[in-house]
Amino acid sequence: MIEVAIVEDRREIREGLGALIAGSPGFACSRRFESMEAAFAALTPPLPHVMLVDLALPGMSGIQGIQILNERHPDIITVVLSVYDDDERIFDALCAGASGYLLKKTSAVRLLEALEEAAAGGSPMSPQVAGRVIRLFRDLRAPRAQDHDLTPHEVRLLGLLVEGHNYKTAAGELKVSVNTIAFHMRSIYQKLHVHSKSEAVSKALRDRIVR
Repeated sequence: MIEVAIVEDRREIREGLGALIAGSPGFACSRRFESMEAAFAALTPPLPHVMLVDLALPGMSGIQGIQILNERHPDIITVVLSVYDDDERIFDALCAGASGYLLKKTSAVRLLEALEEAAAGGSPMSPQVAGRVIRLFRDLRAPRAQDHDLTPHEVRLLGLLVEGHNYKTAAGELKVSVNTIAFHMRSIYQKLHVHSKSEAVSKALRDRIVR
C-alpha cells in the first residue's frame, strides 16, 4: 500500500486528487494539506511514502517546503504537481530534492503510474518536463578540459592541488622543482583566466577538468 499525502491550496483539486488516489487499488491518501506549514504541523509517524506538492502555495513555497521536507524527513519521496513548466522552477525543484515533476494536466492513469514509479525509486516526469531537463543539463554541460588547452602535465598538477597539495608537495609528487611548479601554474592561470590557486581549483572542479 502506497500512502500518499497531498499539499495543494485549491480545495477542489486537493479533494479530487485525494479521492482519485484513495479510490485506486494499492493506494491510500488520508492526509491532504492546503499549505506546507499545515503539512509540517501535522506530519507524524507513520509518515507517507510519497508527497505530491504544488509549487504556488500560500505562505511557504512548494520549493522551500520540499527542501525542508527533504532535510527533516529524507525518507519521504516528493513529487511536484504543478501548472508551471519553466526552466527555473523545474531546476529549483529538482535541486531542492524533488524526485519527480508532473504537470497538472497529467492524466489520472499516468499520475497513478508516476506515484508507483516514484515509490519504487524512480523519477517520474511529464514528457515536456523531461525534455526541458535534458536541454537544461545539455546547456549546463561543462566545457571539456581540452577547451582550456591544458597539457596532461598541467591537468595532473591541478589534480594534485584539488587533493590538497601545495607547491612543495606537488613538486615532490611530480619529481620536479618548486620553480617548475610555479612556471606551470603561471601557464594554468593564463589558460583558465584566474589569478590564484583557489580560483584555479574551483574552476577545475566546476568545469570538470579534474574529476
